[in-house]
Amino acid sequence: MRQQNVHEVLQWASLFLEKHNREPKVAEILLLHHLQINKSQLLMRLRDIMPAASLIAYQQDLKAHADTGVPVQHLTGYETFYGRDFYVDKNVLIPRPETEELVLGTLERLTGNQAPLTVVDVGTGSGIIGITMKLELPSLDMHAVDISQPALTIAKRNADTLQANLSFEQSDFLTSWVDAGRTADVIISNPPYIPWEEEFTLADTVKNFDPSLALFAESNGLYAYQQIVKQATKVLAARGLLAFEIGAQQGEAVKRIIQLQFPKSHVEICQDINAKDRMVFASIN
Repeated sequence: MRQQNVHEVLQWASLFLEKHNREPKVAEILLLHHLQINKSQLLMRLRDIMPAASLIAYQQDLKAHADTGVPVQHLTGYETFYGRDFYVDKNVLIPRPETEELVLGTLERLTGNQAPLTVVDVGTGSGIIGITMKLELPSLDMHAVDISQPALTIAKRNADTLQANLSFEQSDFLTSWVDAGRTADVIISNPPYIPWEEEFTLADTVKNFDPSLALFAESNGLYAYQQIVKQATKVLAARGLLAFEIGAQQGEAVKRIIQLQFPKSHVEICQDINAKDRMVFASIN
C-alpha cells in the first residue's frame, strides 16, 4: 500500500467523518494531537509521510469518534479554556466557550476592587472557573467546591499543572460553607441547568459522555439555582455578587429566584456572543 502524506491523510479523515455525520474539523484536531504539533507546524508538514504508528492510532480514534460519538476532548485528554489547557475526562463537563464569557464578565465586575475578595466556585468540575479566576486575578482568595470527588481530583490536578493556588472541598452546593458559618464576597457557578425532559434533544457526544450530574437538574432545570441562592442568604457577604451561567430560556426565572431571596438586589441578564441569554449577575445590596 502506498504511503500517504499528512495532507492526504487529513483529506481522507475529513471525508470519513463527514460521511458519518460528524464534524470534519475533528480530523485536524486529532491529527495535531497524534503528531504532537500545532497548526503552524502542520502547514509545513503537509507533504511529509505520515508515520505508520501515528496513522494507526489516528485511525482508531477517528473510528471511535465516528461510531460512538466519544468527544474529541476525551480522546486528546484536554480542552482549551481562556487560553490554557485543562485535563478532562468522563468525570467532568467539557468546558464550553460560553463559560469563558461568564468568567470574563465576573472579572470585569471585580477588577479595581481594593479589598481582598473571597470567591467560591460552586460545582467546579474540572476547575476551569476557579483556576482561571485565580490566575487572572491573583489577589482573589479563591475556593472551589463540588459534590463529586472524582471531579475534585481532576480540578486539583489542573490547579497543580497550572500552578494555581486555591482550595478545593467536597460539598453539596454551599452546604459546607453554611455549616461552617463561612462567608464569601462572590459566589460563581455554572451549575447543571438542562431539564431532564430535554435529554433526548442532546447530541450523543454530550448526553452519552458528559456526567449527568453536571448536565441535568430537576424543577425544569432550575433546582441548582434555587438551592445555591437559598444557601447564599447565609453565605454571601454584604454588597456581594452572584454570577451564574444559565440556559438560554432561563434568564427571567433565575432573576425571580434571586429577587425572592434578595429583594433589593440588582440583577442583570446578559447575552453571550451568539445573542442568547447566558449569564446572570446579581449585585446584592
